[in-house]
Amino acid sequence: MKRFSIYICLLVLFVFSTLNGLLAQQVDLPRISQKASVMQRIGLLDVTINYSRPNVKGRKIWGDLVPYNQVWRAGADDATTISFSDDASLNGNIIPAGKYALFTIPGENEWTIIINKTAKQWGAFNYDESKDQLRFKVKPSQAKFTESMGFDFSDVTTSSANINLRWENLKVTFTVNFDIDAKAYSNIKKAFQNAAPDDWSTYAYAANYAADNKVHADEAMEWVEKSISIKPAFYNYFVKAKLLANRNKIKEALNFIKESRQLGKNDPDYKDYRPQIDLLANELKAKRK
Repeated sequence: MKRFSIYICLLVLFVFSTLNGLLAQQVDLPRISQKASVMQRIGLLDVTINYSRPNVKGRKIWGDLVPYNQVWRAGADDATTISFSDDASLNGNIIPAGKYALFTIPGENEWTIIINKTAKQWGAFNYDESKDQLRFKVKPSQAKFTESMGFDFSDVTTSSANINLRWENLKVTFTVNFDIDAKAYSNIKKAFQNAAPDDWSTYAYAANYAADNKVHADEAMEWVEKSISIKPAFYNYFVKAKLLANRNKIKEALNFIKESRQLGKNDPDYKDYRPQIDLLANELKAKRK
């Protein structure tokens, strides 16, 4: 009987501890390292980084909490992930579109950036080097103190940006590039296939992109001529003036600016473009002197 009582007591304790553990798992509590996400549109394409943010808390980070020459998850908890909406290059290394784990190997004078194909994993505990998509070296630099580790983007253009990892007094930077012109050109061709017979603006916008970026010069002239043939407007005349200016045909460009102003007299949108038209006219007149 005594043994039976002991057995019952142990069973009750087991059930109670199990239920207590299950209840504890259901409690929603804040993480020590907060989750974070940062996304940057670069031209037409996106880069997204998801990570958790550990804090310094008065500790020595580099070479201590984060050892040198060992794979680090570049954050806390789950492995940090980085995704690209299209094919890109990192520090000149081509990487296909997709989602990846982002690891690093910190060193005193040099870091290794690792892009691993297994995006979903816990920390670096199951890291498999054979699944690496890409590795490259970068140099760390001193930076102002950052308590919570974080990623940010800087020097953003329509085709590139710097990705910065900042923590404690250190910054590590690498560059992402997209072939935006190839993507834009593909979008232009698709837009032409879907353009209605009276759609003059699509051709004009495409030609304006080419004029501003100084690409596809010959095709752009054909596009703007197509736009003008559908409907003469102050905008497509202005775009043709820009294309002519790029060819250093100053007299012809000024003539199209004059026509653009005439067509704009009765167009309510002209006032929004007038500063740009006046600026180009003044630049061309200065070159003519």
